[in-house]
Amino acid sequence: MSTYFLTGGSGFIGGHLAEELTARGHNVRCLVRKTSNRELLESVGVQYVEGSLADFNVLAEAVEEVDYVVHLAGRTSAFKLDQLMAANRDGTFNLARACAQATSPPVHVVISSIAASGPTAHGTVRMEGASTAPVSNYGLSKRAGECAAQLFADRVPTTIVRPGIVFGPRNTEMLPVFKSVSNMNVHAIMGVAAPRISLIHVADLVEIIIRAAEHGQRLTADNLNSSGTGIYYGVCPEYPTYASMGKIMKHAINRGRGRLSFVPSPLSWTVGIIMECMARIRGQQLSVNLDKIREAHASSWACSTENLEHLGMIFPASLLERFAQTGTWYRENNWL
Repeated sequence: MSTYFLTGGSGFIGGHLAEELTARGHNVRCLVRKTSNRELLESVGVQYVEGSLADFNVLAEAVEEVDYVVHLAGRTSAFKLDQLMAANRDGTFNLARACAQATSPPVHVVISSIAASGPTAHGTVRMEGASTAPVSNYGLSKRAGECAAQLFADRVPTTIVRPGIVFGPRNTEMLPVFKSVSNMNVHAIMGVAAPRISLIHVADLVEIIIRAAEHGQRLTADNLNSSGTGIYYGVCPEYPTYASMGKIMKHAINRGRGRLSFVPSPLSWTVGIIMECMARIRGQQLSVNLDKIREAHASSWACSTENLEHLGMIFPASLLERFAQTGTWYRENNWL
């Protein structure tokens, strides 16, 4: 039995991870804010630590006598780059520094994003050791967080997991896509040449995270750009285009043939600008913004699963089956 400390435990991935860890008999403590939704965490019996990534003293106390730290918390969008950096770079730095000062430094697993590595050329797969080239502010901030953790890799056993698009039960970000396919039988695509994408079902990602924590390779202080050691892409070994993803999803939820709606590139950028302006007026970020449009127009997001093979990772279901399972959950819980 081990003790895990999770940041972002009240989120989508964190909730699934906490469920699985407690089911395996591990002790779990989670960093939460006073306003965090704790309903799921309470049902699985985790220990709470109230605070934020800005509270170094809280973090330093929380990581004492734990075996593994899984860092999931962060921001996915913001109006300014420095807001993303404050959360994704500075928060990671504080946590890594707290781990380094612990009496016995725990393994630190940083959950980053494929956005940190950036896209790859058409027809290629981005390898774990390839040089990074983020195209969005979010990607830049997640890459900065990786670098912040790397600063302490000589004192803290550190591993990076870069998930692709994560979906599964309780996920709200992919829900609009499922709704469009299920309710209107339409799949909207930005631009004419839809990029290949990397996806992962949340149950598979949770398994990758646990394996990376307990058996994964660790970064060295100078290898983040020259070697893939200690870096794992949290993606399944299927790389559909965004267009073909819609077709797979339609088949998975028994919608048969449907329409693919292509949004011309100039129009998609216009939509992004309009949505960005609306969000600024409202003071609340929307799921469609200029950062997401930048990522949508990238050449390809296909990422390697080579290092996952070293973890002995076996995917128990195809992408089609995972979409079907997710659609069933949405329906059974009246989300569709």
